[in-house]
Amino acid sequence: MMLNIVLINPEIPNNTGNIGRLALGSGCKLHLVKPFGFEIDDTRLKRAGLDYWQHLDVQYYDSIEDFFEKNAFAKMAFLSSHGTKSHYDIPFEEDLFLVFGKESKGLPKEITEKHPDQLYKIPLFSEHIRSLNLANSVGIVAYEGIRQLNL
Repeated sequence: MMLNIVLINPEIPNNTGNIGRLALGSGCKLHLVKPFGFEIDDTRLKRAGLDYWQHLDVQYYDSIEDFFEKNAFAKMAFLSSHGTKSHYDIPFEEDLFLVFGKESKGLPKEITEKHPDQLYKIPLFSEHIRSLNLANSVGIVAYEGIRQLNL
C-alpha cells in the first residue's frame, strides 16, 4: 500500500467519486468516514468513479471516533486551510494517512486543535479564495507524496 486517503464526512458525491478514481489510479487506499452527505450508492458517485469503484480498496467507518480507534497507531498528516506548514513539508512515508475534511467546513476543530504539529495546507496565491476543491486538493497532496517517495 502506498498512501491512505481519508475523507472525514464527505458531502459531495462527485468529489468522492473522483477521489476514488484517483485513489485507484495512484495505488492509494481510500477511507470514508460517516456521516456522508449522500448515499454510497448515489449515481453521481458511481458516475464520477466510472466503472472503477468495484476495484477500489475502500474502508468505511461509522464515525470519526471509529476511524481513530481503528487507526490509533497510524502516522497521519491533516490537511486544512488553517495549517501553518506547507504540504511540501509533510514527512511522507509508506502507509501515511492523508486526512481531509468535508467540503463546506474542512476538518472539525477538535481534530485541528488536537494535532497542530501534523497540520498542513496547500499554499494559495490569491486572497480571493478560501480553499481549493477537495478532489483537486487530494490529487495535489497524494501525487506530491508519490513524487517525494520516488514511486
